[in-house]
This record gives sequence, C-alpha cells and structure tokens, in this order.
Amino acid sequence: METVRHSEHTLKTALISENPRLVSQYEKLDAGERRLLNEAFKPDHDLFGPITLHSQSDWIISHPEAPQDFEQFFSDPYRKAPSPDKRSIYIQCIGSLGNTRIISEEYIKWLKGYCEAFFYGLTVKLLEPVPVSATRCSFRVNDNTQNLQIHAGHILKFLKKKKPEDAFCIVGITMIDLYPRDSWNFVFGQASLTDGVGIFSFARYGSDFYSSRYEGRVSKLQKGSSSDYAVFDNYYTPQVTSVLLLRSCKALVRWIEDESDSPGVSTKRSREGTVDLPKPVDAFKEWKEWIIKCLAVVQK
Repeated sequence: METVRHSEHTLKTALISENPRLVSQYEKLDAGERRLLNEAFKPDHDLFGPITLHSQSDWIISHPEAPQDFEQFFSDPYRKAPSPDKRSIYIQCIGSLGNTRIISEEYIKWLKGYCEAFFYGLTVKLLEPVPVSATRCSFRVNDNTQNLQIHAGHILKFLKKKKPEDAFCIVGITMIDLYPRDSWNFVFGQASLTDGVGIFSFARYGSDFYSSRYEGRVSKLQKGSSSDYAVFDNYYTPQVTSVLLLRSCKALVRWIEDESDSPGVSTKRSREGTVDLPKPVDAFKEWKEWIIKCLAVVQK
C-alpha cells in the first residue's frame, strides 16, 4: 500500500487563491466555515486524512493526471453553474433498480431525497423509468465478469435528446454494468460537462458482484442477439443492501436519520404483496460520525 500525503503549504496553495472573485467568496464564509476550511490544511487531522492507495490498479496510479487546484477548477471555461432558468436536476432510471417494482420505486425516492439534500437549493425531478431498449444502445457480455454491459456513450446521446429545457443536468442511473468503448473493461460512469448529461451504474456496488456466485453472469449472447434487448428482460438486479445504498449516497446526517420518505413506519400493500422497506442505513455509521465531527467544528 502507498499513502499520498501533502504538506500544509501544498494544501493551502491548492485551496486558497488570490483571484479577486474567489477572495470575495472566501470573505463571505462565516467563522464556522473558516474553521472547517482550516482543518483541511492539517495533513494529519482525522477529518481529512491522507489517501491510501491499495494496489497498482488504483485509479490515481493507473491513470496519472496533472494536479488541479481550486482556482483552476473555478476558472475552467467548461464548468457549468445553475442559473435562474436552469435549476433542475433530472434523474432518469434505466432498467430496474430493485428486484421488485416497489423496491425500485423506493430506492429512487431515497436517491432523490439525498440529491435534494446534497444539492441544496436545486430541484430534483424524476423522469419515468425506461427499459434498456428505449436507449437503442449497444451492449455486450464482459469477457472477464461474464455479465451484461451497456454502452455508456450511447446512453449519453439518448439522455441529451431527452434533456428538458429547465434542466441544469440530466443523470441516468442503472443497475447494469457500463463500458465506454470496446477496448475498456468497464466504467462506473461517464458524463459530458458541456452537454450537462451523465450516466452512472451501481452494478459494482453490490457486495457479490466480484464473486463467482454473482447471478448476473451469462454464458454468451445468442447468435443474432446483438440488437435483441429481450436479453435484459428479468435480468438480475442486485439486492438494495445498506452497503449498496452507502456507496450510492455516502452521507448526510439529516438524510440518514429522516424516515419520512421511508415506508418503514407503515406497511404497503400491492400486487407484489405486503412490503416493509425501512431505509437501510446501518452501514452509514462511520460516515455519520464523520459528518457530526465536521458539524462540531463548524458549530464550535
């Protein structure tokens, strides 16, 4: 394992700028926000620890990129910001997110609630879910994992056509694995900043994805099935566990503790039977504690 550490001077240089526009933003920070920012300059502080690289296949090692400080990010001409007429985030579900209709609906409600909390001030809207066939994307069976994958770039083109006029962005989410081009093994997600579209897969967030018993494995596509989307009918969807939800959302304390958008307080009846779906947040303990520590610094 390798640990990436930076000095206090390096961190300050990366985070603090003399750009007049940014200086005016810093001046608006209250005392608590300034304290939290100062914690980021302490390399050994438990709030913002060093990055641990576990293997040579970690992204930082295998895909080296030039460093970017905050001023470069702020001044990037391709960086988009919401405007009064474009303040909506649209979520487009592609395929099923849960192994029943009720679970899919609740999962996307949890994600919507999280986005509304994280991107405070923006409106989050849900589009009607669509099957993979609606996107007309290419697909394949991954040679290594033997699971179905859909082409991320083709999904982006589909989303661009569906993007509403008032959208700041439209994000596709799916439980089906993605690949960006034939030569790549997989990708978690892909986005176009200029077009305001993105696609992300939670398939590999399931705890059993890399196991030999993963139920999404298929032997091969039948001859002539490269355009037959029936292969996705009833395709395996991983269980929405607490760990999968954690990896999808990370943490916000109020969202973790709020059960108002969870049917765990009551029982639902549907054609699928009786369903009781409390929000699975037991895996959020460590993240919740970290957020509480941050709030303690801000509110000191």
